[in-house]
Amino acid sequence: MAKTKELSKDTRNKIVDLHQVGKTESAIGKQLGLKKSTVGAIIRKWKTYKTTDNLPRSGAPRKISPRGVKMITRTVSKNPRTTRGDLVNDLQRAGTKVTKPTISNTLRRQGLKSCSARRVPLLKPVHVQARLKFAREHLDDPDEDWENVIWSDETKIEPFGKNSTRRVWRTKNAELHPKNTIPTVKHGGGNIMLWGCFSAKGPGRLIRVKERMNGAKYREILSENLLPSARALKMKRGWVFQHDNDPKHTTRATKEWLRKKNFKVLEWPSQSPDLNPIENLWRE
Repeated sequence: MAKTKELSKDTRNKIVDLHQVGKTESAIGKQLGLKKSTVGAIIRKWKTYKTTDNLPRSGAPRKISPRGVKMITRTVSKNPRTTRGDLVNDLQRAGTKVTKPTISNTLRRQGLKSCSARRVPLLKPVHVQARLKFAREHLDDPDEDWENVIWSDETKIEPFGKNSTRRVWRTKNAELHPKNTIPTVKHGGGNIMLWGCFSAKGPGRLIRVKERMNGAKYREILSENLLPSARALKMKRGWVFQHDNDPKHTTRATKEWLRKKNFKVLEWPSQSPDLNPIENLWRE
C-alpha cells in the first residue's frame, strides 16, 4: 500500500478554520480536495489536543511483548546468572524471535544490567553471627581508634592470568546480594606470595615470601617487618595490629610471640577478608 502524503500545516489549519465557521466535513473535503475521513481525523485531533501539529510518535513496536518482558525479568530475578542466550532460547520456544542486544535493552529498561559477579567469602551462619558481633562492638569507635591500627595480610598474585569471571543481571546497588556473588575461600592458586601492611598514615613494608609460609616463617616476617613499619608510620603509643584468623596467625606459638612483644591484636571474625581495608590495596 502506498504511503499517504502528509498534509501541510497550512492545510491542517485551513480545515480547522473552515470547521469553526460552521462548514461540514464533506463540504471542507470538497473545497480542499480531501477525503471526508481525512478531514474528520484532523478535526478530532484538534478537538482533543487543541493543536494540528504532529504529536510525538511511539516509535517502532517492542519486539518482546509485555508478557515476554515479565517472563525474562522473572527468570533473571530467580537466577541472575542466566545468559542472554538462555533468554533468547526461552523466548523462541514461546514463539518470539529476538537477538541478544534486544534482551539487553529490554532488561536495561527494567532496571537490570549485566555485571561481573562479586567474589565474596563463603559464609556459614556462625560466620555471619561473628561478623555482626564485631560490627556491633565497634560501631561507635571513633576515627582516631581506626587510625591507630596497622592492617596486614598476605596475598597471592597471578602475573599471567586472572580468575574467570561470571556475569549476573542485577539492579543498582545489589552487587552484594547473595544471588549476585561468587563465594570464595581464602587459599588456592597464585604464583607470587606477598605480605604487606598499612595504616591510615600510609603503606608499611611489602615483602615477597619465597619460602613456604608456615607459623615459623610468619613470625619471622613479623619480627623483621612489623615494628619497623610501625616506626616508619609513626604510630601512636598503644597502636593495634590486625591480622585474620589464618591458622599460621592463630597458632599457640604465634599468639605467645605477640604477647611477649606486647603487641595489641584486634580480634577478628573468621572468613572476613573483605572487611580488611588492605583488600582495596591488593585490588589496585
